[in-house]
Amino acid sequence: MMLDPTPIHVPDDVLDDLRRRLTTTKWPLDAGNEDGYYGVRRSYLQELVAYWADGFDWRAAERALNAYEHYRVDVGGVPVHFLRKPGVGPKPRPLILSHGWPWTFWHWSKVIDPLADPGAFGGDPADAFDVIVPSLPGFGFSTPLTDQPDMNFWKIADVWHSLMTDVLGYSKYAAGGCDVGALVTGQLGHKYADELYGIHIGSALKLTFFEGDRAWDLSGGHPLPDGPPEIREGIVAFERRFAVHLAAHVLDPSTLSYGLSDSPVGMLAWILERWTTWSDNDGDVENVFSKDDLLTHATIYWAGNAIDTSIRTYANNNRYPWTPSHDRLPVIEAPTGITFVGFENPPGVKTSEQRVQSFLAGDRASWYNHVNITAHDRGGHFIPWETPDEWVDDLRRTFRGR
Repeated sequence: MMLDPTPIHVPDDVLDDLRRRLTTTKWPLDAGNEDGYYGVRRSYLQELVAYWADGFDWRAAERALNAYEHYRVDVGGVPVHFLRKPGVGPKPRPLILSHGWPWTFWHWSKVIDPLADPGAFGGDPADAFDVIVPSLPGFGFSTPLTDQPDMNFWKIADVWHSLMTDVLGYSKYAAGGCDVGALVTGQLGHKYADELYGIHIGSALKLTFFEGDRAWDLSGGHPLPDGPPEIREGIVAFERRFAVHLAAHVLDPSTLSYGLSDSPVGMLAWILERWTTWSDNDGDVENVFSKDDLLTHATIYWAGNAIDTSIRTYANNNRYPWTPSHDRLPVIEAPTGITFVGFENPPGVKTSEQRVQSFLAGDRASWYNHVNITAHDRGGHFIPWETPDEWVDDLRRTFRGR
């Protein structure tokens, strides 16, 4: 199918309204929070907001985005925006990359060019991919999601398969993903394995991860296990990193979204906390994301009015449980590559080798037809942004020869 590119362009009136809201923010007191114990520090957030209102150049960011082809299509009534970078090589394989929350499609930006044109980066042109990077439905510019309020990870997988095979006309493709995007990708590897070269993911959760009455509680309501103090402390720290957004998004996404959709500062604070605590940044988020980076991602959320529909995905993952498409084992039959990073090591795991062995000894490994597992000592949750070279190398190994 021939498609006409649709460059990204946020209207001036949207940017003017954003600036007005930023400059008229009613700030909370936030006393006694310079250590960040209570969440995002007002001192840093106020500095970032001042730059967002007077200094950040969205049009420059927009030009960087538009160095690539962008398209907007309707896939079975679902609005889908995607970026495309044609592969440069003898036989580029199509590859769709799925992001998570609070990601945008632009979190893949550091790996797009080397994946599409490996020869230009000292690699083998035979490893080239046609790179397709969509915004998940209800995220970024895949909005407004008005007619599909029940969208979740396994429904997104169906949309992606239709995008790749019906809209773009690929008979077979590869898939990669991180965070919620890893669940989307895992579902592709489960339901559509025969039409995939394979998948490469940044985590390896069960597709039942969001099921159950206490899906918002990582412990499932169970008390902490007995054991060494450092293990218990590690479990508490790990749960503290993820529990707040899981509970809010699964239990009360609409209630939360009224404030976040009306206040760009509120929205920024909510996602900034995750960018700060989930990245491997040595205590300073700007070691991973510059102010311009943070605000580019934030403006994508704001301009697409996407915070409501993006966080509701969590509730829908729980409300509409995953249903298997077959009863064969492994559940995910597509050849699977996995990248683990050190900042997300579970409590008690200290080395890359231990991380791989921990996974293989657990109950998740049997879900996957894993053919390539790599763990890295460094790197946080936003793997293709934080450790792009490692991600590219890992993914190439997964698909080489397939």
